[in-house]
Amino acid sequence: MVAAAGGSLYARLNADINTFAADGINSERPAANVGGQNILILGSDSRSGGNSKLGGGTGDVGRSDTALFVHVYRDGKHAVAVSIPRDTLVDIPRCRLPNGTWTAPQSGVMFNAAFTVGLTAKGNPACSQNAVEKLTGLRVDHTIVVDFAGFSKITAAVGGVRVCLPKDVYQGDLNPNRGSKGALLFPKGQQTVSGKKALDYVRIRHGIGDGSDIGRIKRQQAFISSLVKKVKAQGLNPTTLLPLAEAAASAITVDPGLGSADKLLSFALGLKDIDLHNTKFITVPWRYQGARVAIVQPDADQLWAALRADRTLDGADASGKASDKASSTATSSPKPTRPVSGAGIRLALYNGTTVNGLGARAAAKLKSAGFTVTSVGTAASQNYTSSVVTYGPDAQDQAKIVARAVPGAKLESGSTPGITVILGSDYAQPTPTPTAFSSKARSADDDPCADLSYG
Repeated sequence: MVAAAGGSLYARLNADINTFAADGINSERPAANVGGQNILILGSDSRSGGNSKLGGGTGDVGRSDTALFVHVYRDGKHAVAVSIPRDTLVDIPRCRLPNGTWTAPQSGVMFNAAFTVGLTAKGNPACSQNAVEKLTGLRVDHTIVVDFAGFSKITAAVGGVRVCLPKDVYQGDLNPNRGSKGALLFPKGQQTVSGKKALDYVRIRHGIGDGSDIGRIKRQQAFISSLVKKVKAQGLNPTTLLPLAEAAASAITVDPGLGSADKLLSFALGLKDIDLHNTKFITVPWRYQGARVAIVQPDADQLWAALRADRTLDGADASGKASDKASSTATSSPKPTRPVSGAGIRLALYNGTTVNGLGARAAAKLKSAGFTVTSVGTAASQNYTSSVVTYGPDAQDQAKIVARAVPGAKLESGSTPGITVILGSDYAQPTPTPTAFSSKARSADDDPCADLSYG
């Protein structure tokens, strides 16, 4: 009987799960990940179907007003979710329309415009995925779209989520076009919300802090932190996850790689070892550009490079390769114990990453240490994770000195005379300072009342 009931539930889930067509994913995309995996989570605010009863506004065209780029590290014990503001100015590559034709690439447009390409109620998650891969230089392994109804059902299925309000919130704060203050929606302080109440919480923008979407993102990150905490407390196992999947299946849309109950369950169970404190939330480095949001460089590139190299926001190695590294210390460069002098050593330098200007920055640093950099160029591949110092006959001793000046570099002998350095993403991502990343991140175990808005 139990087996029959479980089989029936799986059958219902498989029938309910919606997938989007993979043929809309651009063929010109980053290389497959060799470390962790990346998941794009989009919140659609389409008012079509049952969603019309849950939110204000009108219109059936789906829009992605919430976007999280989630990196699950290779060690399976860390994760970081990067919020991408809806008004962020990005480049959107070509995207497939419902009639099978493709759009021309767009430059300097708002990020949420990608989801509206084609003007359908379900939106265009493949186009959003294309835009994120273009922005980050990282391949998205899975994409999940949650609409109003799905969000409401998920929060109800877990028994509500603990949140905090920095002040009393009224109906007029949720809908500024109301014209009056209206009734009290949320009293100041901590409380548990679910269903439409939870949806109202994450949608509130006006009347709190500076009233911006950026400020609202802070509260959304706090909400998801509490949701993760609640689900973890109940236990990540089939018994607890299947009812949650059943509640949400008909209201989420996923890529074909997650398009079955087995695939969804396996994906969720793969997250069970991630500790709350090691689950981080951060917003992509940003600044205002008029009424829009611009990406701040080189900060954003350093963030993407850190994720590509499976480095946490505080610079720790979360690749799970510690044992491998211990066995290869003979071929890896030792940490420098004294200043490195490159006097009399010539080398050619190549950028093996997608980080613009990395070769020039590294060349300047090496020249300041006395090395002679004969040329700076781009390597044949931009997928190097570790830097490599290749040396020809009779150049091993000098190559060891070069490797000491390039942290983490591996030594390789070759037949070509001279010394060549290819920079990897580990060099592109020097250990971030607390002011750059760590101090701005929220952990899933943080105080739910802390850091809820700007202003």
